[in-house]
Amino acid sequence: MLHKTTHKKNSTSLHYAYLRRKWTTKHKAVQKDLWEKHKPYLEHLQLESKKALAGSVAGLLMMSQPVPISLLSQALPQDKPLLKETQAQLQAKLAQELLSILPTEVQPLSDDQEAQISAILSTHYGMSVKPSLEGKRLNRSYGLIGAEQHLMRYPGDTMGSHFNTPEESPPFYSSGIAPGRGAWGYFAYSRESMTATDIMREKYYIAVPTFLSPTWHADVSGHYKFFKYRKMLVVNPENGKGVVADIADAGPAQWTGKHLGGSPEVMKHLERVDGSGKGPVLYLFIDDPHNDVPLGPVDVQS
Repeated sequence: MLHKTTHKKNSTSLHYAYLRRKWTTKHKAVQKDLWEKHKPYLEHLQLESKKALAGSVAGLLMMSQPVPISLLSQALPQDKPLLKETQAQLQAKLAQELLSILPTEVQPLSDDQEAQISAILSTHYGMSVKPSLEGKRLNRSYGLIGAEQHLMRYPGDTMGSHFNTPEESPPFYSSGIAPGRGAWGYFAYSRESMTATDIMREKYYIAVPTFLSPTWHADVSGHYKFFKYRKMLVVNPENGKGVVADIADAGPAQWTGKHLGGSPEVMKHLERVDGSGKGPVLYLFIDDPHNDVPLGPVDVQS
């Protein structure tokens, strides 16, 4: 009896072992086939499972010991930084502030108005702006600007040679070039000797009636030297756009009804009308003893 029972158990064990091997082999085959067909998805699930497990362990550790406040603050959502105002918005705010001080008619400003305007422009443009410098000033600091032609930078300069790249020519070619030199002569002796500074001085020049300065006749030579390439901040109070320009010519004549003139590039940036038209601008000296302020369009800083 015992022999039969033992034989039966051995037979059953062998049968189960056979089935186990068979199902194990089949399971491995199915598993292999599944991974081959869905490997990317299964790998993703595997990775997420590991992350979840790590998070659970980390959570248990955090509960079992104190966590630095700095670490917690990094995990908490932060307030979004305030968006910076665009240049157009800053210019619009500046224009509104200027127009609240300026007279309704374009006329010479009072000392108090000039002081207020100087302070506003100095703050918003981040530079020292003044109506007078070294005891010298122009006859006014608020007037009508008109378009000027290009100036010859060196002997033989023409509209064909005036622009550094073909892309610069189309917007300004029609302005033409003045037949004579500027009030201080050529900017350079030749094309070969012309520097980047010379190019910028002509590109962003203004013409002002230096001869109408209240103290001109007291020291003509001194004023002549002072005004040569003197930097001024020119601002369109109607749109807040500004440009750092240099005095490179004298004029315009009083009969034109204009108080100063601007190069084609100056007029374009300020969005002032061209040709026989004219528009109001503010123009004040820049106190720049170390020549740190570059010529050209300037952004409102605040």
